[in-house]
Amino acid sequence: MDRHAFVTGGGSGIGLATAKALAAAGWRVTIAGRTEARLRDVAKAIPGARIQPLDVTDAEAVPEAFRETVAAAGPISLLVNNAGSVIAAPFEKTSAEQWDAMLDVHVLGAVHCIQAALPQMKANGWGRIVNIASTAGLVGYRNLSAYVAAKHALIGMTKALALEVAKTGITVNAVCPGYVDTEIISSAVAKLAERRQQSTKDARATFAAVNPQGRLVKPEEVAAAVLWLASDEAAAVNGIALPVAGGEVS
Repeated sequence: MDRHAFVTGGGSGIGLATAKALAAAGWRVTIAGRTEARLRDVAKAIPGARIQPLDVTDAEAVPEAFRETVAAAGPISLLVNNAGSVIAAPFEKTSAEQWDAMLDVHVLGAVHCIQAALPQMKANGWGRIVNIASTAGLVGYRNLSAYVAAKHALIGMTKALALEVAKTGITVNAVCPGYVDTEIISSAVAKLAERRQQSTKDARATFAAVNPQGRLVKPEEVAAAVLWLASDEAAAVNGIALPVAGGEVS
């Protein structure tokens, strides 16, 4: 295989697991993220990986970063938009700045990267775009209104773009994990445990209980879904929002 994958938010969690899975499957991988030191550290575990420091919310920096990446590692065949963060707050206490932050990273961040990658994919007649959304893009969650709205918007954009490129050899899909065993969840568990004055184990069980399987999803399980959507065999799969959540949503 001589295909190049660009993974945003590749320094940890789902992004890192995805980069590892792609490299193991023979893809050339570029991992992008805001913290260069972290990228350099994790890239040591990914054979041949290239790093690209990048803040996806910076509309001017994204095109230049993609030009650098293509010049160094070749055309991008797969774009995985994974960069993101979570702000938890009741609706009435969610500030305008927090709304902007969620929409900027989850929606506009993906838009910036797609706009930078799409022309070359069209020119090559083949491409895969996979947006890492969330079950929060399919249902609602209390105290996560800005995050939920951003993920719903990301899925809507995914479906619209999929129709626009349907005859070009490019597919656009979203993967919607439930609660995944990552640093973000570890932080949320710690905050819940402190607020409820309970053990970390009990707080973690609260998140696991949302999944009908009674557990947190593994990052590698999300990566496996991305790997399939990126394959030739998934060429007819376009515009879907694929839950990876143990049956939480369908």
